[in-house]
Amino acid sequence: MTSEIRRTRRFGRTRGPVALLTAALLALAGLTAAAPAAAADPWIAVQDDGYLRIAVPNAAVETAVGPVSQVVVEGNFGPSHNWAQIGLQRSGANWTATYGPFEPGLYYYQVTGDDSKVLKDTSNPTSVGSEPEWSTFFIPGESAALLADAPEAAGSIETLTYDSTVAGEQREALVWVPPTHADRGKKLPVLYLQHGGGQGHRDWVDVGRAEQILDNLWLSGQIQDMLVVMGNGNVPDFTTELLENIVPAVESTYNVSPSKNHRALAGLSMGGGQSFAVLRDHPGEFESVGIFGSGSMFEQIGDLDAKTVSRINDRTDLVRIYVGNKTDSAYNRVFDSLQKFDAAGLEYQFDGVNPDAGHNWNAWQENLIDFAPRLFTDAPSDPAMSEGHTALTERFEPPAPGTTPTPWLSEDGFVTFETTTDFADAEYVSVWANWAPGGSWLRVEMNKVGDRWRATVGPLEEKFYHYRLIVDRQSVKDTSNPTKVTSEPAWSTFLVPGEGSRLLADVPEGQGGDLEVMTYQSTVAGQERSAYVWTPPGYDPERAEPYPVFVLNHGGGQSWTDWVEVGRARQILDNLSIDGAIEPMVVVMPNGNVSNYPRELLENVIPVTEERYNISSDPLDRALAGLSAGGARTVSVLKAHPGEFAWIGTFAAGFGGTAGVDAAAINAGTELYRLYTGDITDFTYGSVINSLPVLDQLGIEYEFNGVTVGPHGWDVWQQNLIDFAPRLFQDGAE
Repeated sequence: MTSEIRRTRRFGRTRGPVALLTAALLALAGLTAAAPAAAADPWIAVQDDGYLRIAVPNAAVETAVGPVSQVVVEGNFGPSHNWAQIGLQRSGANWTATYGPFEPGLYYYQVTGDDSKVLKDTSNPTSVGSEPEWSTFFIPGESAALLADAPEAAGSIETLTYDSTVAGEQREALVWVPPTHADRGKKLPVLYLQHGGGQGHRDWVDVGRAEQILDNLWLSGQIQDMLVVMGNGNVPDFTTELLENIVPAVESTYNVSPSKNHRALAGLSMGGGQSFAVLRDHPGEFESVGIFGSGSMFEQIGDLDAKTVSRINDRTDLVRIYVGNKTDSAYNRVFDSLQKFDAAGLEYQFDGVNPDAGHNWNAWQENLIDFAPRLFTDAPSDPAMSEGHTALTERFEPPAPGTTPTPWLSEDGFVTFETTTDFADAEYVSVWANWAPGGSWLRVEMNKVGDRWRATVGPLEEKFYHYRLIVDRQSVKDTSNPTKVTSEPAWSTFLVPGEGSRLLADVPEGQGGDLEVMTYQSTVAGQERSAYVWTPPGYDPERAEPYPVFVLNHGGGQSWTDWVEVGRARQILDNLSIDGAIEPMVVVMPNGNVSNYPRELLENVIPVTEERYNISSDPLDRALAGLSAGGARTVSVLKAHPGEFAWIGTFAAGFGGTAGVDAAAINAGTELYRLYTGDITDFTYGSVINSLPVLDQLGIEYEFNGVTVGPHGWDVWQQNLIDFAPRLFQDGAE
């Protein structure tokens, strides 16, 4: 090779952009000492415990892409760290949102207007070479310790420039060099680490965190001294590029071993396929080969004749294969590849199915962390799968197109959505659901499959979900799902069953209470109205001792059907009753959309319920609670009619004004006043927290449940009901 090789060194602790951004954002959040910010007003500020405060200036959006009607921040925010969109709301001059808590790790994202107008976050100095619109930020934490900047100086990243006879141009590779490398003396082994399709040689550093991973593994003594070379695989003949250009360039520039026993090769996705092609065609050129989530590997297998397999087995110490979960686009082709390997007698190790990541950098970072410590050691590689990984026993095959109802749930929590053919001509379709941390909403892109759109999401937490389809920026009902939410016509629902959602699941037939619709004439609204009434299992209308009554209110923009259709009140009450966790009671869920709620409650709802059901009229046997606006209505009754309901609960609602409040009467007539709130993603959080010192100053006795992780949404309110109902009508209430 006659090309001139230029070598530029960049030392590890001066890497800059990600570290500087993280420091600036954490300083903004008050987590560390102030550091120079990347911009005066960062668009994304990382708060404590992984929360994000997002404020994208509309002026910046319009300057970059023109006027838009919708803005999202999209990145690896979804289940399994797959691509998903955080929808922003226009607030003054900015598009804003608060989301989280997100798990520790590296996040990559872009800002998008109207589905297709992409722009870079200009307040963030980080970059990804192959994706000019991407930025990154890092959330620190124990689970991402190996992805954090190393606590002390370790390796360095250098740029190796060489002539490519395959591409007919001068090209670059990045090289991680350990502190032990010297121009003379011990010759080091080399790992050649390849990127995927549509990526470039910088990606393993820009977004794969290879520098941090290698630094931390080296400092903790988990890897041998080695060079790691990240070459450019975007060539028509990678095998030739690697063996005739990259490897000779490395060996003539660095003090590395020329022995094939001191070389390893690994790659992700397309790079994994390239790595297998080298293994197949040149067995023994590399001691160890790692294949990270590569569907293209299957395309490279071809016919593995006995001679080729024998040469691979004899000349290669380690072939280790990795794959993400069912959302990994390589999942089925990796399964097919393993079947071929087994049939041919190829010796390999399989790391198992990663349960927590799909076809993304979160998976590939974990693959590198597992693979690198296995290299260039005298000890044989442990063939065991990584902790928590599972065997790959079959292909993932969702039902045939047009199979209803949807969505389809697998036993392990993966959910597949499919549209009807009505949107065959749509340009962009997504599914928007409460599967972000805490129950916030995230949008996941659907892919066109024939004349339908599909998406598989998971594994999902065991809980109750509500969702809607977004078709060319319009909310649409999944008409293949028979569920409904009356107050939200575009919503559908489904339950992921399991122990975590046990209290939200239907009870066996005949074991729960009864749910009836009670109609009544409202003198306040001037119309006939309806309420749901739940009676406990074994309800006896003739029982000598009347039942206590609990009035449960919906929120603003909702109605009397919501606690049943999306709040799962019936299932919660049924299960708590079967568990013996609540007193037998009658629960009324009325329509609170009236101008004077205290009058509606006391003059219409309660009298009609007393007339038709065997309930007590004693205030000690009455409870009242509500969410959001329903919580405010609950407080209005507490203030105007203290003592009418001895048990009070407010879910995401503050106390409000203090004029005319009779604290003594409230204390005398109230057995329990318990407040609940979501976290900082709940827009009523501040109101609830600010109410606590007000109540203290007034001398009103109350309990504060603390923060329920989650937004202003049903995940939180279901938990609030589960906590509140067992406290009712108990002697010596806590």
